[in-house]
Amino acid sequence: QVRLVESGGGLVQAGGSLRLSCTASGSFFVINVMAWYRQAPGKERELVARITRGGSTNYADSVKGRFTISRDNAENTVFLQMNTLKPEDTAVYYCNVILRVTMNSPEYRYWGQGTQVTVSS
Repeated sequence: QVRLVESGGGLVQAGGSLRLSCTASGSFFVINVMAWYRQAPGKERELVARITRGGSTNYADSVKGRFTISRDNAENTVFLQMNTLKPEDTAVYYCNVILRVTMNSPEYRYWGQGTQVTVSS
């Protein structure tokens, strides 16, 4: 069983910053990809940023230059530093991991429960 625990969401004024974190626990062999998605009311869930085990990153165009994703492989934790927040960043942010339970197993995707980020204008 794999569990993802997120923290760091909240209410912030436009221009402010928040840092999200997500820690994976349970029984697994390796986490290959860690990512953050978000879903605003009435919109589809979208990728915000992802990072591979080796540190390669990808960002949505809307957050490039403002958000930074990082991870601590030893602690199975991924972070999302969000700066210069805008009202349009308001959404529920979900942690996502792609991992292997054993060395020879296929990859599986797991989701966190989500954390609310609200940016006031």
